[in-house]
Amino acid sequence: MTGEKIRSLRRDQKPSKDEDLLEPDEEATVGFTRSSGKARGKMFSNHKLVRSPSAPTERPLSPGDAGEAGLAFPVHECVFKGDIRRLSSLIRTHSIGQKDNHGNTPLHLAVTLGNKECAHLLLAHNAPVKVKNAQGWSPLAEAISFGDRQMITALLRKLKQQSRESVEEKRPRLLNALKELGDFYLELHWDFQSWVPLLSRILPSDACKIYKQGINIRLDTTLIDFTDMKCQRGDLSFIFNGDAVPSESFVVLDNEQKVYQRIHHEESEMETEEEVDILMSSDIYSATLSTKSISFTRAQTGWLFREDKTERVGNFLADFYLINGLVLESRKRREHLSEEDILRNKAIMESLSKGGNVMEQNFEPVRRQSLTPPPPNTITWEEYIAAENGKAPHLGRELVCKESKKTFKATIAMSREFPLGIESLLNVLEVIAPFKHFNKLREFVQMKLPPGFPVKLDIPVFPTITATVTFQEFRYDEFDESIFMVPEDYKEDPSRFPDL
Repeated sequence: MTGEKIRSLRRDQKPSKDEDLLEPDEEATVGFTRSSGKARGKMFSNHKLVRSPSAPTERPLSPGDAGEAGLAFPVHECVFKGDIRRLSSLIRTHSIGQKDNHGNTPLHLAVTLGNKECAHLLLAHNAPVKVKNAQGWSPLAEAISFGDRQMITALLRKLKQQSRESVEEKRPRLLNALKELGDFYLELHWDFQSWVPLLSRILPSDACKIYKQGINIRLDTTLIDFTDMKCQRGDLSFIFNGDAVPSESFVVLDNEQKVYQRIHHEESEMETEEEVDILMSSDIYSATLSTKSISFTRAQTGWLFREDKTERVGNFLADFYLINGLVLESRKRREHLSEEDILRNKAIMESLSKGGNVMEQNFEPVRRQSLTPPPPNTITWEEYIAAENGKAPHLGRELVCKESKKTFKATIAMSREFPLGIESLLNVLEVIAPFKHFNKLREFVQMKLPPGFPVKLDIPVFPTITATVTFQEFRYDEFDESIFMVPEDYKEDPSRFPDL
């Protein structure tokens, strides 16, 4: 296992929501990674974890409704009480993705309470795994807290399966959208900054070139890999061939070593087991960028005579705005960790902050055993469902949680001259979004922005790191088809990028 995968998984335990942009959670962590609880350090995490089918919303119950709770949330009640027989009957006619008034799905409850039979039955019926409750935790996060290895593994596998299925469901829509777009060349620059003094000196920048023709896309980049502490330079090309079968549609080229690697969807049993070990020995993170109170005001220029700031960005005239009201909320749980785990994790992060390498710590995850279950739940169903919204009784292991909030200040430049529209950009980004920081860009521009196209914007990519993205050039163009093919003199190397 590479140091990058270890580092990213330690960050990567976080959930996501349409308005919460820092989310991968493909399982429940933070970083450029998967979106909700998987090996997030992977460049192509989107091919591993994608938003699972959305669950229908339900009317929250007030305390006075407790007597009718069994009628309002019968599946939840069955799971809470461990009534597997009735659950087997209800599961055919009721939504198993439904959230109760505390934001929990039946799967949340099954995992938190340790009702394994109920949890496996729900998973067998494809209960959504990438979903978070009102506190921002996914079923996977709760499973890690409970500490049952078999359950963590089952959730991880189901999450990846649902991610692959979601990608395939989106594929026809994305291909149609690409067909309707004109062929073009797009160039954008990334500059990363941090408010952490020592970190700022080692952060990278990157120049990306995107070529789109028909249903093919090529991305050239100089940034091979980027974690919150290290970057790796190189000459890389990512090629998406829309005509190819899914298993062969994504290829990465190392133009310096003249090798290529196909992006695979499946992980080996060993990789999954290693991933579970890392999740069980790491903090559980939830980091969300709340946009509930976001607003935009025109940026001003001048000392005595203030006027709205309008400048050229690349070839495009743009109006500058200040983004107000963005708050980064992060939480960290470690009730499942031993003192030894905490000390080791602290030593690893201190080494990284000084420019060290994870592998210098001789860190190789050992096979983790299931934890002793927490004390049996003593809260009744009626007490749970009648609790005030936002004050749900805690179920499961006693929480050890730290919370922090940080206001995110940002600027965005909107141009009405840019030839591409936001929707078109989103379609392109969704294809290449598995490239970690592009996923953050795609999520960010989904906000309701001022008029025009965001030719320059600041976005958060880690809790301590922001990126300034600048669209330098755009032109409609045609290209030789060979740039979307693997050169004949390149050799296949399936292990060139171990984390793909």
